[in-house]
Amino acid sequence: MNELSIEEAQKKVDEWIKTIGVRYFNELTNLGILMEEVGELSRLMVRTYGEQSFKESDKNKALADEMADVLWVLICLANQTGVNLTEAFQQNLQKKSSRDANRHLDNEKLKSD
Repeated sequence: MNELSIEEAQKKVDEWIKTIGVRYFNELTNLGILMEEVGELSRLMVRTYGEQSFKESDKNKALADEMADVLWVLICLANQTGVNLTEAFQQNLQKKSSRDANRHLDNEKLKSD
């Protein structure tokens, strides 16, 4: 499969919504859908890596698919609100890199024994 940049993903989602999806749900509906998708991801993570056992309805779920659902709706919200996720991510990475330059290195809780 070809690599896909964040910018290309935003364009592909927009094209899909406008052709197959008919139109975007409104922003508040998509926010609710995002919360649902994060909940589904959380449920699967808890059952896969946590202490809860799987229910029958959880057994055929794929972690990658649940993460992709979260990403899809986040991209929808970015498109609707005019956010360029490539620029936003680059700025966020720069912010974290300068703000947290030594924070984690100096965190005793993160140091190995």
